[in-house]
Amino acid sequence: MKAGLLLLLLAAAALAQESRREIVNAAPNPADDAKGLSDKVPDVYAISTEFARVLILRFKYDTDLLAGLEKMVKLEHIQNAVILAGAGSVRGYQVHQVSNRTLPSKNMFVKNPTAPADLIGMNGYIMDGRIHAHITLANPEKVFGGHLEPGTPVFTFAIVTIGVLKDGADLSHLDEKSYR
Repeated sequence: MKAGLLLLLLAAAALAQESRREIVNAAPNPADDAKGLSDKVPDVYAISTEFARVLILRFKYDTDLLAGLEKMVKLEHIQNAVILAGAGSVRGYQVHQVSNRTLPSKNMFVKNPTAPADLIGMNGYIMDGRIHAHITLANPEKVFGGHLEPGTPVFTFAIVTIGVLKDGADLSHLDEKSYR
């Protein structure tokens, strides 16, 4: 009985550190959120390219995961790339997820600076030097994830694999929500 109560108190203390805030992610031009579908924009399209090189990045203890990625994108002169994988652990986290189904979109930011978790995976894109990374994290209670935000420091280590694309790949509309 005492062990169960202790576990319950520890779980409550861990959850008490998590904070959430929701923001509206309106388009710079509000008319873009209200516009309908265009027949000039295909339902789906393909971009043909090849990897110029593959980089494996290793992050040490207490390095902010997003800041480290940003540093290496600049240092390695990466314009366009695919984030292929990620593994390791973090000391805390901040992510955001979409939290509604109508435009303008809303983002829910979830932050827990004191909750360690395993980094189960990472994927995403680097488009014109801009990082759009998603992470999957796990702890003994749950698996969760979202868009990587500042405030996700590495614990034991983190490894991220990036496939750098050859010059000429046009990724300009991939994550543009008004391109519809």
